[in-house]
Amino acid sequence: MAVTKPVRNKIHVRKGDVVMVITGKDAGKRGKILEVNLKKSRVVVEKVNVIKKHTKPSQAMPQGGIVEKEAPIASSNVMLYCPECKSVTRKSVKVTDAGKVRVCKKCGVNLPDIK
Repeated sequence: MAVTKPVRNKIHVRKGDVVMVITGKDAGKRGKILEVNLKKSRVVVEKVNVIKKHTKPSQAMPQGGIVEKEAPIASSNVMLYCPECKSVTRKSVKVTDAGKVRVCKKCGVNLPDIK
């Protein structure tokens, strides 16, 4: 029996980053990342890929109904958005006295760091 190595997925964006969707039905929309799933390489973006979920009546929602919520999309379908050059960009990492800093590849400005 062959032994497989565990897969270590890396995603180019983090929770809280502002991204733009580059492919799919929501292409061109911008939003903040609410959730990241590393195992499935998927992200949930604010106001993007909104689905309607039918809910049964419960104590929290006695009448039930239809709830709109964001569904995850593939992380490869989003790109980091730079507020300075107002376009999508790739990131670069610069080492400074304060540590590693993410930098826009196009304009060289530090990208907002969310912790």
